[in-house]
Amino acid sequence: MLACAFPPPASAGALPGDAARGEEIYQACGDCHSLDKNDVGPRHRGVFGRKAGSLPDYSYSEALKLANIVWNEETLDKWLTDPQALVPGAKMFFHLAKPQDRADVIAFLKERAK
Repeated sequence: MLACAFPPPASAGALPGDAARGEEIYQACGDCHSLDKNDVGPRHRGVFGRKAGSLPDYSYSEALKLANIVWNEETLDKWLTDPQALVPGAKMFFHLAKPQDRADVIAFLKERAK
């Protein structure tokens, strides 16, 4: 019997993030998000420690409102890897495939989106 082992998807959690590089990558998020204004997606100012789906002035999917997720390095990494896998039925489909890109965007949000 042959067994195939597939490595788990790489996580950004173990990688040091570069907030300056993360700010550059975050520009791609600007089609739907900003730090201070809701748009297609919710604003990101204060995202760390915030319960997903909790901004009162943004219309979230029911799936995200019920997800019971608090945004931190781990949950943001999972979200940015594959939002639909973390919260099926969420509005967001954009993802960052590279763990270093995720680590950098997470560092940017943590340091500069307070």
